[in-house]
This record gives sequence, structure tokens and C-alpha cells, in this order.
Amino acid sequence: MPPPADIVKVAIEWPGAFPKLMEIDQVSNADSTNFYITEKNRNNIKNGSILRLTTSAAQMAQQLHERIQSSSMDMKLDALKDLANSSRDITFAQEFINLDVTVCSSGCFSFYLSVTITVFGDLLSFTLTAFVELMDHGIVSWDTFSVAFIKKIASYVCKSSMDTAVLQRSLAILESMVLNSQDLYQKVAQEITIGQLIPHLQGTDQDIQTYTIAVINALFLKAPEEKRQVQTKVTQSQKQLRSIILSNVIRSNKPINDEMAHQLYVLQVLTFNLLEDRMMTKMDPQDQAQRDIIFELRRIAFDVECESNNSGSFEKRKSMYTRDYKKLGFINHVNPAVDFTQIPPGMLALDNMLYFARHHQDAYIRIVLENSSREDKHECPFGRSSIELTKMLCEILKVGELPSENCHDFHPMFFTHDRSFEEFFCICIQLLNKTWKEMRATSEDFNKVMQVVKEQITRALTIKPNSLDQFKSRLQNLSYTEILKLRQSERMNQEDFQSRPILELREKIQPEIMELIKQQRLNRLCEGTCFRKISSRRRQDKFWYCRLSPNHKVLHYGDLEESPQGEVPHDSLQDKLPVADIKAVVTGKDCPHMKEKGALKQNKELLELAFSVLYESDEYLNFIAPDKHEYCVWTDGLNALLGKEMTSEFTRSDMDTLLNMEMKLRLLDLENIQIPEVPPPIPKEPSNYDFVYDCN
Repeated sequence: MPPPADIVKVAIEWPGAFPKLMEIDQVSNADSTNFYITEKNRNNIKNGSILRLTTSAAQMAQQLHERIQSSSMDMKLDALKDLANSSRDITFAQEFINLDVTVCSSGCFSFYLSVTITVFGDLLSFTLTAFVELMDHGIVSWDTFSVAFIKKIASYVCKSSMDTAVLQRSLAILESMVLNSQDLYQKVAQEITIGQLIPHLQGTDQDIQTYTIAVINALFLKAPEEKRQVQTKVTQSQKQLRSIILSNVIRSNKPINDEMAHQLYVLQVLTFNLLEDRMMTKMDPQDQAQRDIIFELRRIAFDVECESNNSGSFEKRKSMYTRDYKKLGFINHVNPAVDFTQIPPGMLALDNMLYFARHHQDAYIRIVLENSSREDKHECPFGRSSIELTKMLCEILKVGELPSENCHDFHPMFFTHDRSFEEFFCICIQLLNKTWKEMRATSEDFNKVMQVVKEQITRALTIKPNSLDQFKSRLQNLSYTEILKLRQSERMNQEDFQSRPILELREKIQPEIMELIKQQRLNRLCEGTCFRKISSRRRQDKFWYCRLSPNHKVLHYGDLEESPQGEVPHDSLQDKLPVADIKAVVTGKDCPHMKEKGALKQNKELLELAFSVLYESDEYLNFIAPDKHEYCVWTDGLNALLGKEMTSEFTRSDMDTLLNMEMKLRLLDLENIQIPEVPPPIPKEPSNYDFVYDCN
């Protein structure tokens, strides 16, 4: 008869004695890897675990509280070290916070009052570490803390020389304050500016740089609407910020880690979102200041000055304006201001056109005059093109959308210029004019041209150019002819091999390719992956590692202190799960840890990366993949271990790629030969076989 599911065999360690093997109920109050076992997490106890009998959470909290009050600096330091370590456990954190709030009538952590007095060195470092860990659990509201506390934390960030650990924790605290409370944003914004944060980007510590950019992003994200409108003007501090990020982060010799890439992506998105106000502002056809911008476009293009009211009749001037606005490519020739009433792109399109006319004047004049000299049906309308192109660029760069929680997709070239969006537009409007000529397009082909230009831009962006010049060079290689070749090649991959003999050959090859993909997935599982632990904090920094044994029979896993640089050996992973015990793999909202995390903002994104392994009766091993690729690799590999079909989109993609490559290799000798749709007919039998030669 099998043992009950809630009874496990573990080793119990008494202080000063060797561990002793015992069978216990999973409700035991014990400590595994410095975490108290409670009703909520008792199912995490595994066979073979070593549990340590220790002081209860309430007693531990009481003892640490008393030790922190000690007059001995050494004892206080040891107590803060222990507190920083113990605070990671939510059971202890709850007891300590409850005790501390009871002792301190102000409703705040009493031991943190020491932060506002004279604390320094390791004492301060461990104090702030414990604070971050305790606040991580979401037990106490950020609004609890006083202005004096905020000022003190901000002072650590503003100091020219500060201990790295203290600076890192202080930046993390400021970021959390800003993100979790609009009231605290106002207070933090009064204490610290972007200019005071910039010096921290000039160092070589990438963690400090990452935390600094995170604080800057938080300040941008929580800024009220009126302040964001002020930020649309490029200030000296913003220029300095961009320049330092480019030289000290993006172009440094150190590789950019995922967290830094995410923060740069967030900064890129927030910078472009400053354009949203102009993008959603309609032009007022009666506003003379706005109409003067259109007059300026006409003046630069045709080298004319605005005529005085007395120069010629009204009808003559109106006719002249209409003619010029038609040459400029506006839809409404009489009153082109009406063209900018569409949102998006609103006034942003007019801003781009004026920037192009002023800063790339020769190219602007050439495009306008070149098109005005063509037949009407063959001219590329500059005004209409600029409006539609601005709208397209906003869609490509997702202007106005909030940054994604798990995206690392930043483009280095947008950090190389103070007016990167406007320069991006200038390159693309010249591309549009070039593509129009290559396609020999007419006005009826306008939408087709825009589709080709969008494809050219998105293809060029996929290689992540380091500069706008590189982006421009890439576009030069993506001519309309090249786009047609790429489309034809991709179409062949999808449609060319549809004849019956080819389909039969594909079916014959497909099992071999699927076995190859299966082996690749299992090999990746053997290499292992570092996963982040689930946390309510926006930035998570707790990790665990999981890998498959070389014989494909056991999953080894365990907690890590930090993200590893390479593979983690099996013997350093303390837990294991036999593959034979795995009952099923569930994904998305069916995962138990996703049901618990339903309130998180990033729940939608986490759902796409979540999967769980069900084993024994009702126990789960829960995963959040670092990205979509790892999610597909692990779900495919686990399904392969269970003898189930691999159904991820990456498997389909790999199957198509490898199958098409194999087909092309096998059919190389048949190039330019028409393959029949049906086999040739079998001829009739001859009337006699007299033609057969008798060898005897």
C-alpha cells in the first residue's frame, strides 16, 4: 500500500546534531533554505529534504527587534544581516512588521528611524536591504513613510560618492515609491532631478546604471500630463542623458543584460510617447499661427515670400496658393489645414514636414519640384505621403502605448540623435519617394506603395541598426526589386511545392524532421534554463534553475542567489523530479500560480509564458519562462518526454524551415524542370512481345 500523499521522508536537523531521517506530516513547523513551512507552502517539502528545527517566526522577530536596539554596533550589524536574510520569508516579514508597528506608535518601521539619523557603511547597506525585502511582500503601504525618510533616501542618491550597495538599494526604493504612489511621486520629484541621476550612468557598474534608468523611467511614467507636455521640448539634461546612455551603456564594451535592455526599451517607448499629444491634436483651420507653418512650407519649396495683402487681386492670390498647395501634394488644395484634422497623426505630421523642410532643405525642395514636374497621375503627393507616413511610423513604434513588462526590444539608433523621430521620418519620406519612382506608381497605387514602404522599414529595423546612417544604408539595399525577390522567395517556401509528388515526398520526410526537432528540444532541456521567481514586484531578482538529466529520466532544479553566467551543474541543484512521475503539463490560465496572480497588471503577458508540471496527485512545479522562445522549448520538450505531440508555434516554424531546406536540397537537380501534377499514364500493353530479344 503506498504511503499517504501528505507524508514525506525528510532529514530533521537539531542544532549541534547530525540530521535524522523521519517520516513527517507536511504541516511541520520547519525551516528549509531559510523559509518557514506553513499551510500555504507545505506542499513544497520534497522527499529527501533536510529540514531544520528553528525558532518560530514570532520569536525570531522579537529577538531581532531587541538585537537591533542594542547599543553595540557589532551586535546591531549582525542583527541587521540576519534581518536582511530572514525578511525574504513572508511569514517572518509579517511577524516582524506586526511587532514593529505595535511597538512604534507612528505606524512605521521603528528601526528605519535610524536611517534618518547617522547610519553608515555596512549598517546602512543591510538596513536598506532588509527594507527592500520587507516591502517586497506588499504588507505595508508605501504611503506610510514620512517626507524625512524620502529626503534621506534621496540624499544617498545625490551624494557624489556612495557605497555601491547603498546606492543600488536607494535607487530601488525611489523607483518603488514613484511607481506605487502618485503622492510619493510628487515628493520624490521635489527631491531629485534627472540631472542628479545622470552621474550614476557615467560609471561602469551596469546594475547601478540599470537602477538609475529605472528611476528615470518611473519619473517619466508617473509625470502628470502638464509636465509631460513640457518634456516634449528637448532640454539640456535630456540631451546629456541621451548622450551618456549612448556612450556609457549602449556603446560600452560590456554586453547589455536583459534587465538593462528592458529599461532601455521602456525609456525608448516613454520618449516616443511624448509625441502623443501632438499626434492626437487636430489642426485648427482658423488658427493663423498654425497656417503660417503651411505658408513656411510653401515659401521654402518655391522660394517665395508671403505677398502683402495689396499685391494682386484676392482671386489671383487664391489661385496662386491653390496651385502651389497642389504641387506640395495636399489633398485639400484650397485650405490644406483641413488635411491635418485627421488624428492620428494630427499636428505631428505637420511638425515632421516642417522639420524636414528646415533641416534637409535640399532634399525637401528636390522632392517637391521633382513631383510637381511629373504628370498629375505619376506625382508622389508630398503632403498626403507625409501624413500617412507619420501615421505609419507611429504604428510601427507604438507611440501612445504603455511599455510591455517583458519586452527587451530597444533600437540603439534612436539614442544617437536628440530628434531621432524627426530624423527617422526624414529618412523614410525620401525612401517613400524613391520607392514610388521604382514602382512607377500612379495615384491609384498609393496604398500599394505605402505597404511596400512599411515592409522596407520593418525589415530594416529587424537588424537593430546602431545608427541612423546604418538604417539608411540598409534601406538602400531593400529596393522595390529586392522586396519582390524576398516576397517571391517566401512565397515559394509556402506555395511552390504543392504538386502531388512533392507533397508525398514532404510527408515521407516530415517524421525525420520532427525527430530532429524533438532531439534539439531535449538537448536544450539538458542544458537547462534560469527562471525568475514569481513576485509582486515590478523588477524581480530571485532565480531558480531547472535542467533535464542526460539520460532524460530526471528534472533537477533548485534556487539560485543570482542569475548564472553559464550552465549550472546537476549536483548543485538540490531538488529533483523523476520524469516518470509527471502526469501532465498545463499552460496559461490553467496553471495554479496564474490563478493566484490574477490581480497583477502584467497578468496577460505572464499567462503567455506560464506553464506547470503536474506530478503525483495534486502537486505542481510552476514555471514563468523568460521569453516566448524558452516557453516553446520547455513545453515542447516536456510534451516530448511524455510522448505527446509538440504543438508550439516555434515547432511549426522550425518544421517549415527545416522541411523546406531539405526539400530544396533533394530537388536541386530538378531546378527549372516542370514537375507534373499527376504521374504519367501507364501505356497499353503491346499486341505482341516479339521485339523482346532472347539472350539464349
